Amino acid sequence: MVGHIPEETTSFVGREAELVRLEEALPDHRLVTLTGTGGVGKTRLALRAARRVASRYPDGVWWADLSPLDGDRLLLAAVSDAVDLSDHSPRMPVEALCEWLSGKRLLLVLDSCEHLADACRTLVGDLLTAVPGLTVLATSRQPLRLAAERLIEVEPMRADGPDALALFTERATALAPADVLGGPVTTAVVSICRRLEGIPLALELAAAQVGRATVEEVSHRLTSRFDVLVHSEPVWPERHRTMRTAIGWSHELCAPTERLLWARLTVFRSAFDAASARSVCSGGPLGLPETGRALAGLVAKSVVSRDGDRYRMLDTIREYGRLWLAALGEEDAVADRYAEHFLGLARQADAGWLGPEQLSWYRWAGEAYTDLCTALDRLLVTSPREALELAGVVGFLWSCCGRLREARSYLEQTLAEYRSPCPERVRALWSLGVTASLQGDYDTAHRLSAECGALARQDGDPETVLAAAYLTGLLALLTGQPVDARTVTDRALAQLPGDPFDSPSRLRCHLVGVFALNALGKLDEARAEGERLRRGCVARGECWTRAYVDHQLALIALHTGRPHEAAEHARAMLVGKREMGDSFGIALGLDVLAAAIAAQGDGERAAQVFGTGLALWATVGHPQRGTPELRAVREECERAARAAVGDLAYDAAFERGANGDTETCLAEALRA
Repeated sequence: MVGHIPEETTSFVGREAELVRLEEALPDHRLVTLTGTGGVGKTRLALRAARRVASRYPDGVWWADLSPLDGDRLLLAAVSDAVDLSDHSPRMPVEALCEWLSGKRLLLVLDSCEHLADACRTLVGDLLTAVPGLTVLATSRQPLRLAAERLIEVEPMRADGPDALALFTERATALAPADVLGGPVTTAVVSICRRLEGIPLALELAAAQVGRATVEEVSHRLTSRFDVLVHSEPVWPERHRTMRTAIGWSHELCAPTERLLWARLTVFRSAFDAASARSVCSGGPLGLPETGRALAGLVAKSVVSRDGDRYRMLDTIREYGRLWLAALGEEDAVADRYAEHFLGLARQADAGWLGPEQLSWYRWAGEAYTDLCTALDRLLVTSPREALELAGVVGFLWSCCGRLREARSYLEQTLAEYRSPCPERVRALWSLGVTASLQGDYDTAHRLSAECGALARQDGDPETVLAAAYLTGLLALLTGQPVDARTVTDRALAQLPGDPFDSPSRLRCHLVGVFALNALGKLDEARAEGERLRRGCVARGECWTRAYVDHQLALIALHTGRPHEAAEHARAMLVGKREMGDSFGIALGLDVLAAAIAAQGDGERAAQVFGTGLALWATVGHPQRGTPELRAVREECERAARAAVGDLAYDAAFERGANGDTETCLAEALRA
């Protein structure tokens, strides 16, 4: 483990006293919570502090952004993702997380806890009890109220102090011509900082207006705004009212189409691209061209931030936009367009699975995870059959990239919600069966396979029949019955002849056949079929099947005395699985690579690669898995490596691989 801290996209200004206070608190308190109003800079302070103290934590600093979560359903998944745990087991999620962190010394940053305060309190309490080496740094508008908590209130910058003046000046200069401030800090700048009480987000919003107007004009308009509204909302605490009024002032300075887009964009839970903004938010006065112009205007006014081709809105600004969306009476209409948009993207991902964009769609399913969950929640209310369709498509994609628990949860919920026989139900049963199989829950998987097969036969659609055969074959492989796996897939393919690349399910059935032939010792036949499938995958840019074919070709080469060829195929598999972010596949590939290196006589390097593989197996929550025959491969790898270098050297190299930075060790393993 090394950790993950997000990159800072703008300069960090001031806050030295607060940083020192925070650095002094962390060694003595296992839970430190930064509290304060929205926009005061809690996240930026935590981010900078995390970088400064990272060297204190041998197992890293890990950042979990909770702001995209709408409810606590995905909290454990978000925290598990943050610490690189993609648990494949059917255990309770908190149990898996505690076990993964056990024995480690790390700092976990939970950013934006306020809307999940109760759930965060329970989770943090469990983690602190189970993991003695864990320190938690939280940011929240309210305390978590745990006995171990050390509260640090984050105040605004001193309104007339150097930090507030420097922040406004830097941001204004970055967005406007260099001479826009007219040299030294002016009275107008001081007035703006005082009026906005040194609240960083308010200062940045005001700075974004400089260039369209002079600093003096910005100061005058802002003063007028506050004079009108400062007494109009007595229910708000003074500082909250200042922030809300500053955002409202920015809202007034937007064009009508920009205000409308601001409101509609609040439906997105995480980062989005321009195409998604146009798809979901266009309509009425916002035509497609107007949406693009309005989005550019919101970026220019710092309402929306941009990083490459992705856009994001801060929570505090999103909250204000949601109020306007409700006032416009568009909440349901925009939520429906949003859900249909993500369903449409899922359909495109499914249709493009065998093509050159497979890897892009695979990554999309992971990146858009929070939005897909929100779309599923919406469709469960408005259109359960479409929810079933979406769950069936993304459930398989999520299972492939390690989100087995979340895939299973949504698949079970949608299947319970819509019980009528239909193609969408067969697809969802199939996806759930694959998920249960990968979790090692074979009893459930067998039941689902039987139901899926029966419905597929009734439906008669070739793709569903082949999908059901693949699930049955996969289960047979995982439970040590390669004859049954070969029989069921051969029968289905014989009944429905065609090219392996006619459909995804047909290709998967052929893949099961290669695994079965290899397990049965029919190596020449397995190699010929594997190489044929690999050529087709390369020609089409298909990555998922190709990686598993490389895995089988590596094993065949190993069994037939060609360790260098085995290593080449194992590395090709690892490159594909690394691009897909598939920890399970990477662990499988490392085991085979270690065996190939050991067969070449390099016992020390084999031991290190084997250790790295074991570290990856730990991230998926299982002991080393795969088809049963892999056990013999692993045992022979260890025997050969120990014989080559001796037990002491083997154990030392193994520990380096098991306890080193996984990415660094993986990069080393990939070097021939």
